[in-house]
This record gives sequence, structure tokens and C-alpha cells, in this order.
Amino acid sequence: MQIREFDMTTRRELFAGEVLYSQGEPSDCAWLIESGAVELVSVHGRRITRHGVLRPGELIGEIGLLDGSPRTDTATACGDTVLLAIEPDQFRERLADGDSIVRALVDSLLRYKQSVIASLPADAPLPAEDVPCDDTDERSGIEKIRLEAQLRDALDQGTLEVRYQPIYDLLESRVSGYEALVRWELPGRGAVSPAEFIKLAEETSLIVPVGEYGLARVIDTLSALYRTGGSEPLPNIALNLSARQLVEPGTARQILARVQEAGLPAGMLKLEVTESRMLDYAQVGAVMRHCREHGIPFALDDFGTGYSNLTHLHQLDFEFVKLDQAFARQMFDSDRAMTIVEAVVAMAHGLGAAVICEGVENARQLQRLRELGVRYAQGYLIGRAMPAAAVLSGEAARAGAEAVAGCIPALTM
Repeated sequence: MQIREFDMTTRRELFAGEVLYSQGEPSDCAWLIESGAVELVSVHGRRITRHGVLRPGELIGEIGLLDGSPRTDTATACGDTVLLAIEPDQFRERLADGDSIVRALVDSLLRYKQSVIASLPADAPLPAEDVPCDDTDERSGIEKIRLEAQLRDALDQGTLEVRYQPIYDLLESRVSGYEALVRWELPGRGAVSPAEFIKLAEETSLIVPVGEYGLARVIDTLSALYRTGGSEPLPNIALNLSARQLVEPGTARQILARVQEAGLPAGMLKLEVTESRMLDYAQVGAVMRHCREHGIPFALDDFGTGYSNLTHLHQLDFEFVKLDQAFARQMFDSDRAMTIVEAVVAMAHGLGAAVICEGVENARQLQRLRELGVRYAQGYLIGRAMPAAAVLSGEAARAGAEAVAGCIPALTM
């Protein structure tokens, strides 16, 4: 299965003395230094001006990227150097989504820069665009740009991993499905928190390719399960898509086409959408109905947290409600906490939805959820997210069933 092509980050490697760009060339992108160092030099007549050496984590050429002006200096590698290209759209997207006052200030600064340059004598050296900087706030912003560039590169190189956390069916006493979770190991840093890089992706257009990347991997895993499943009940896999991706033109048709192309039975792929203030209930509701009509069920994720708006809930055609892990963790804190859990479960059942509770970590929680009529449990008690190989071999399902049998034998009867 082919993932749709995106304009991803270009990684460039230079040797000592190699030129990254030359003075006077058009500014087609900015560069983030991954390793090594780059010296900036400008020449005006016989005058040679050395503006300094920039090192890992510093950004080169961003001003020219914003206003399209030619390069004001030549950038040369001081040794073996690796850089990531920052495309114009990354900056423009940030500005377009930013505060209108910030956009106005940036426009004002660019006009001021252009007026200063226009007032200089023809033979005067232009001010350097890039100088080494130790400002903490600027460094923090550059680190965010750096992480975004690395995420683009990870998508381009296919180095994101999709792992699968088992979901236990309390009625049938077996692992009946999995939730697909995207994980990212960054060389030199280790695991990047999903909360960090998913939030970053949601701030940009990257959430769409991240979602499509996950969808492609999940379809591949489901196809392998279907081919080797035999007569056993086939597990389903749930994939969380952002509301932004769901309302992208053609998304629903693309998902259905991939499921049909793989020849998957109805219900093997499940989709989850998280409640958020970005949720366009009418559009998302239409996508849900269309997918359900073609055998793809929906779950409303993190129900009861964040931006719950019960007045619009009837517009969403979902079959499952996922209780946020906070409910399981706090249910025994007080009678009031337990009452809230009971009320949310009862409301979900009243809407005709099965309940999946996340964050189940001990037998006491599991037993109480079963008493409340919760159908599915997910959490470290059942199992952590595992690679696709563990799902395909049946190891993940066996481990989850054994974990439950070991803590509450009665549940397996």
C-alpha cells in the first residue's frame, strides 16, 4: 500500500569547505544545523566580512525565506555537517495560524528591513541575516522547529513505529482487539513522548500524514491477520484519527478504498475520534455515518474529558465510548468519583454504545468495571503496546488473557 506523497524534509550532508548556498542566490528554504558548523561570509567589492560560525540547533536563512529576498552571505561548512531543510510552507503555516497581532508585527519588521536595505548606498555591505544567538526563548522556538523538521524526516524515512495495545473483552473473556499507537524513537534522544509529537503534529498540517502513515501500517497488519486468521475470531484494530483529518476532502473515501482493496471483513478496522474543541460535529457526524454504512465502526475517544459538549453528542454516530484513563484511576478515590463513573457508563449504555475503559491497572478496577457492565478493558493490566509481530503471532492476545486469568480467575469462567 502506498502512502500519499508529501513534501517532506530534505536532509543534506556537507564536507569541510562545501558551500551550502552562495550570496545573491534566491532564498528557497531555511536550514537547521543538525551537526557540524557553518560559517557565514559576505563579500562586497574587496571587503570580506565574516559574520560568525553557527552550530547545531541554530537556524540559517529564515528571514530571506519570509520575504523572498536574495541570500546576503555565503554559507560554507567548517567540517562534516548535516542540515535539515525548512520549507517555506512550514513558516507560512505557523504565521497563518498564529495571532493576528504577531502576523502584523512580522509584516512590519519585514517592511522595515526592506526600507533600510533600500536606503543603503549601492556599494554598502548588507546587514547579516544570521548571527549566533544564545537567547533562551529563541533557542526554545528553534528546538520546536527542529522537532517538526525531524518529524517530517521520520515520516519521509518511515521510522515511526506503530505498536498495538490489547483490548480485553470482559464478556467473551479474550483479547478481542487492539489500539494502534504511533511511537517515535529519535536518535540521540530516545523515545519522544506521544503527547509532545502528536500535539506538534496537530499544530501543523503534519497530523494528516501522521494519520495516513498509521492507517497504512494498520491496514498492512489487518491484512496479515486476515490471511492467517483461520477459523479463530479475528481481532479488530482501532486507529485514532484527528478531527482535522476526518474532515479532509476525500478522507472517508480513501479509508474505505483501502479497506476494500485489502478485502477486509466489516468491523476489522475501527476508527476513533477524540473529543476536542476543533470537532465540527456536523462534518464528523457525516463521515461517521458514511463509514458505518460501509462496515467501519467508530469510537468516541477520551469521553468525558476536555471539551465534552453533550448538546451535540446526538449528531455523532458511534458504537463505542472510550472512557479516559483518569476515570479508572480515580474511581475509588471517593463516592463522588465512583458516582461519576457509574453515570458516564449508564449514559453510554443509554446511547446504545459499548464502553471501553482505558487505564485499567489492577484487579479491583477490572472487577468493578465488570459489575458496571463495561464490556472492554484496556491498560497495563492487560498489556502494554507491542510490535505488530506480537499481534500476528498471537503472543499479545495470549499474554493479555493470561494476565486477566491470573488476577481474576472468575472472569475467565
